[in-house]
Amino acid sequence: MKLIILDRDGVINEDSDAFIKSPDEWLPIPGSLQAVAKLNQAGYRVVIATNQSGLARGLFTIDALNAIHNKMHLALACEGGHIDGLFFCPHGPDDHCECRKPRPGLLLQISERFYSGLEGIPCIGDSLRDLEAALAVGARPILVRTGKGRKTEADPRLHPGIPVHDNLSDAVDALLSEEEPEQ
Repeated sequence: MKLIILDRDGVINEDSDAFIKSPDEWLPIPGSLQAVAKLNQAGYRVVIATNQSGLARGLFTIDALNAIHNKMHLALACEGGHIDGLFFCPHGPDDHCECRKPRPGLLLQISERFYSGLEGIPCIGDSLRDLEAALAVGARPILVRTGKGRKTEADPRLHPGIPVHDNLSDAVDALLSEEEPEQ
C-alpha cells in the first residue's frame, strides 16, 4: 500500500490567519484537487492530518468543520479524487495534547488505522510543525510554498535537505516522476 499524508490548510486549500470557519471560506488552491486525484490514480491512499484549533478557540463548531470537509469531499469527487482518511486535532496550543502537530500523535493514529509504518511515507505540509511531525515518525517531509510555506522556507530552523515545491501539484508531479521506471 502506498500512503501519503497531507496537511489541509495551505496545502489543499487557501489558508487564513483568521482560520477557515465555514464552507464559504474553504477555497481550493489551484491544481490541488487535481493533484489529489493524480495520487489516487497512482494508487496512493491519501490521508489528511490537520490541526484545527479553531474548535478549541470557539471559532467554529464540529458541525461547521464537517460541512467544510463535506465541501472538500464533493469538490474532490468532481475532479475524480478522494480522501481515504481525515484526522484532525481539535485542541488549542495550550492544551499540551499529543495530537497537535508538531507532536506526532495524528501521524501515529494514521499509522495504526492504516496498519502502516511511517518510515519514508511522504508528508506534505506548509509549516514547520507539519515537517517536524513527519520527522518525528521517520516520514519524508516535503514543503510547499503555498499557505505559510514561503515563510517556513525562510525559517532558519528548517531542516536542510527537505524538498521544496511551489504547490501540491508540483510536489505530486515530482513524487510521481520518481516512481516512473527509467527508459
